[in-house]
Amino acid sequence: MVTRETTDIAVIGAGVIGLTIALELVDHGHEVVLVDPGQPGMGASYGNAGTIAGYATSPVGTPEVLRSLPSLLFSRRSPLAIRHRALPTLAPWLLRFLWQSLPAQSERNARALAALLADAADLWDDLALRVQGAGVLQRRGCLYLYESPQAFTAAWTELDQRRRLGVEVDLVGPDQLAELEPNLPPGLGGAAFFTGATFLDDPGRMMGLIAAAVLEKARHIPTRAERLERRPDGVVIEGPGLHLHARRVVIAAGAHSRDLALQAGDRIPLDTERGYHVEWDMAEPLLTRPACPTARGFYFCPMAGRLRVAGTVELGGLTLPPSPHRIARLVEGARAFFPDLGPPDRNWMGFRPSIPDSLPVIGPSRGGAEVIHAFGHGHLGVTLAPITARMVSAMLDGHAAGLNPKPYLPTRF
Repeated sequence: MVTRETTDIAVIGAGVIGLTIALELVDHGHEVVLVDPGQPGMGASYGNAGTIAGYATSPVGTPEVLRSLPSLLFSRRSPLAIRHRALPTLAPWLLRFLWQSLPAQSERNARALAALLADAADLWDDLALRVQGAGVLQRRGCLYLYESPQAFTAAWTELDQRRRLGVEVDLVGPDQLAELEPNLPPGLGGAAFFTGATFLDDPGRMMGLIAAAVLEKARHIPTRAERLERRPDGVVIEGPGLHLHARRVVIAAGAHSRDLALQAGDRIPLDTERGYHVEWDMAEPLLTRPACPTARGFYFCPMAGRLRVAGTVELGGLTLPPSPHRIARLVEGARAFFPDLGPPDRNWMGFRPSIPDSLPVIGPSRGGAEVIHAFGHGHLGVTLAPITARMVSAMLDGHAAGLNPKPYLPTRF
């Protein structure tokens, strides 16, 4: 049976982006319906590293990545992998990614990322207070670990580039690093300490708090939006058991957004990164703040009652099963630092929406402003959720977005 419903604004997707947009809209007095088949906030928004990464001004595609791409793609030990069965469909995305990795494009993308990230920590402070989640948000910074003195020295140029974009970072030698995190093994070359970084010590709990605040004022329809049709008086969204007429629609369905965007009239080069994590239960995590061994492409994430190890990049679409090799690589990498870790208590895989230039898509459809796009945040969905919500809310209310939206508009493709 199909239930016919109407609303002012439909938000398709109830991950952290959709939830924070919905919260901003209901707090401004709008009628909102969330459409998502899953439990709000429990997809990639739950399974990530939990870092509010205001320091992450470097896009995925850089000249250094371009130079290293052959070894990254064909080494089984690489933090970047492509599922070969997905390669034919990934080829157009990869060509765009190569173009965006050239020096001029990479520098432009870094500046655009820095503009979005500038107030990430402060905006998250505000959001946490609004949903009674201040205790979940920890201000202890984040470490990038370098496993040799040579790697530490080689990173200084890239760290200087981040400083020029407004990122606060201290260089920490081996002795100071041992004082900050005494459980790390001796012999590391040093670290970059992003002193202003914050993190969620329980992403699932924070997502639950945001969802609860939203659902006090909004409705959630637990089904998948599959079809989108513009009408003279709004947009109709259909799916299993769903016929929803909305005056305006926000597409915030993460990795599932591409087909809906196409139906709205926008061909967006969105593809899927598959993110993994493994967890070990423990009363006190082995670290006090997130730490990323940069050469290995994952984060150690100290969380309430457990240590989560999250990361690596696997391009492989939405349908292939999880890769046991990716999970094994995370376990192997974790034991390189903490040899006494036993078998992990659980593992997880989720989907990140990835755009070749590492910039999200935020703004009105070229077919009309009754459809607003808000997806493609890649590794930075949690970090960029509050600023995205403010931008989308301003667009829907006809106000200035607060910063120049041009680099993020869907019309850039």
